[in-house]
Amino acid sequence: MEYPIIRYQPGDLPRLTAFLNNSWQYDSINETILQEKLEGDPYWMPEATFVCKDGDEIIGFMQGVMRDIRGTRYAYIKLMAVDATYRRQGIASAMFEKLEAIFKQHEADVMRIYDVPLNYFMPGIDPRYTPALCWAMRKGFERFGDTSNLLVDLNQDWDMSAKETALKEDNIEVRRAKPEDKQAILDFIKDEWLLWSNEVEMAFKDKQPSIHIALLNGEVKAFSAHNANNKGTGWFGPMGTHPDLRGKGMGAILLKRCLQDMKEMGLSHSIIPWVGPIDFYSWHSNAVVDRVFWRYEKKLK
Repeated sequence: MEYPIIRYQPGDLPRLTAFLNNSWQYDSINETILQEKLEGDPYWMPEATFVCKDGDEIIGFMQGVMRDIRGTRYAYIKLMAVDATYRRQGIASAMFEKLEAIFKQHEADVMRIYDVPLNYFMPGIDPRYTPALCWAMRKGFERFGDTSNLLVDLNQDWDMSAKETALKEDNIEVRRAKPEDKQAILDFIKDEWLLWSNEVEMAFKDKQPSIHIALLNGEVKAFSAHNANNKGTGWFGPMGTHPDLRGKGMGAILLKRCLQDMKEMGLSHSIIPWVGPIDFYSWHSNAVVDRVFWRYEKKLK
């Protein structure tokens, strides 16, 4: 039996949230975060976001978005799920065919699954979702790497004030960013870390900006942020330091300022997602690997 695949409508949000929570075994989401992933995406593509229904019941979902990154046009399956009782009936494949056709019309070069820069829910496929891995491989995706999410127990002492005071002798000031600092931070990241601009913007949407900076002679040279993606869930990042300040322990200082913020928010743990340097976070925050994700891509050209 074929089930209709139609464009997602905002009125579907409550039912879609419930559907995803029923369909995902290792993840959960609320309406606020789901809306952040949908309309909140800076490159939201409503024409590439589908629900599959049996009557009024949502039985499948797939969202696509695109990014232009350093001359490559990337297309992504950002979120997807099929009701367990409707699997192996071609629903995911039918949604994928529609999505892939749209991406080809937009001249996408490469298609990936989940690891969407700027605004994402997970940085790859958790291999415990084994049916999803098998489906991706059948559709021509190949694994090209992996990444991890780390977990930090926030019940620790994060005070670095003595170190910050010592840095003042080198004309380095460390403090929370003020609203008027936003443009300076965006200018600081535009060359090397332009992809983080949306997360910086998100950090400034909080009543008290959830971003900390280091200034050398009054110029922004390093920053760290939290609550810039998946708001309210304790996500850390992004963070970056200019070479002028590297080797001074700036990363540890800025990391711990954010962790202290989250501790004061009443959170028990922080998630450090999409991690490369596991040893840095383990050393400075006793972070442990919490989840592993496999990354898949398919060449469209």
